Parts: sequence; structure tokens; C-alpha cells
Amino acid sequence: MNVLITGTGSGFGFGLAKNYLEKGHTVYGISRKKNEELSLFPNFHFLVQDISRFREMQTNLVSFLKDVKTLDLVILNAGMLNEIKDLKDTSLDEIEKVMQVNVWANKVLIENLFQEIPEIKQVVAVSSGAAVSGARGWNAYSLSKATLNMLISLYAKEFVGAHFSALAPGLVDTGMQEYISSLGNEEKFPVVQRLKRAKGTSEMPSPKDAAEIFATAIEKVRTVESGSFQDVRKMHL
Repeated sequence: MNVLITGTGSGFGFGLAKNYLEKGHTVYGISRKKNEELSLFPNFHFLVQDISRFREMQTNLVSFLKDVKTLDLVILNAGMLNEIKDLKDTSLDEIEKVMQVNVWANKVLIENLFQEIPEIKQVVAVSSGAAVSGARGWNAYSLSKATLNMLISLYAKEFVGAHFSALAPGLVDTGMQEYISSLGNEEKFPVVQRLKRAKGTSEMPSPKDAAEIFATAIEKVRTVESGSFQDVRKMHL
């Protein structure tokens, strides 16, 4: 398979890329920084790119994928979390920065990929339970992931030749969790306390283990309606 993954520099994106590379697939990675471990694989192709720089990304994407005729799978993984705090304390500038990366960059990517690549079979956006939970403190992140879910639903109706899904991976032990673990014990943010308790347990798998579960879910999600939101934790894998 030809697999394109964004955010391969570290964390979950790195775990996904390594998972597919180890299975012999060709991976096209896009990230702000290069991961040297992935570069050891001859079937790994890399574009260093900040996806929030839209025009630059459009230009670089064309040259990066100029010889690619088919993408069997696109995983839109790159994303960011802003400071955990109440929405009323979150500025519009903060929200816009998160939306640029978590939503609008994916709009640009999807439209350019379908313009440049003759055949794209499946698109999976890495979503989050925060998209539907409305948990206090997750402000811009929740807004962005809810919007991402709708973005995927809308594109599924426009690019009907491909299967689209927004897929939440559940808890993954990444740098994001390091930040959450460093926060104080404010009772008004109960999800933060739950994540702190989960860190280091089987409830929060490593990027490698989470990637294996997610890859299985990606195969299964093809059987559900294109454009839908699914949570790995609620799927029978």
C-alpha cells in the first residue's frame, strides 16, 4: 500500500508510520521535523513541512507526490492541543491557531491531494473523544475536533470515490500527555485527573501499541458509512 501520514515526527504519527513501514508498505510522511528512525526504512519518503503554512504546503505537496498515482490510505494525524483552561479564558487568537492546524490545514491537504492524485481509496482523520464529550477545559481542541468531524462528513459527500472517516484512537501516551501530567490538580477539570490516573497503565498504550490497534480499526471502519465518526474504544476489534 501507499500510505500518506501527517505528523510523523513523533508520538502517534511516528507510531503509525513505523507500523506500516514494518509491514512493508510505502509511507509518505509529512512533518515539521524529520524522525531519523523512520529514515532508516528505504520505503519511507519524507517532506519537512509545517502544514499550517498553506501556500507553501500546496507547492511542496505537488513536487513531493509528483510520481504517485495511487494513495491507498491517507491518515490526517497532525494536530495540536492548546492550554487546558476554560473557554472564557481562551482568546480568539489561541482558538484560531488550533483551528489552522487541526482543521484548515486538513481542508487544504484533502483538496490538493484529490486534485493531484488520480486515485485515493481511504481518508482517515485522527479525531478525539473530546469532539463529542464537551469536557471542561478542552476549549479550542474540542471545537477543532468537532469541526474536523463535520469536515470529513462533508467531504465524504463530495469525493464519493473514496471512503472517509473521523476516527478517535482513545488515550495514547504521547507528548500531549506529558503536558497534561504536568498540570495542577484543579478539580474543575475532571478529565485531566482521569488522564493522569491512566498514564502508565494499560488504559493509555504507547504510540506503538496504539498504532497497531488503530490500524486494525482503519480496516474495519471501511464497512461503516463513509464520513462517519467512530471511536476505537467502542469498536469490536
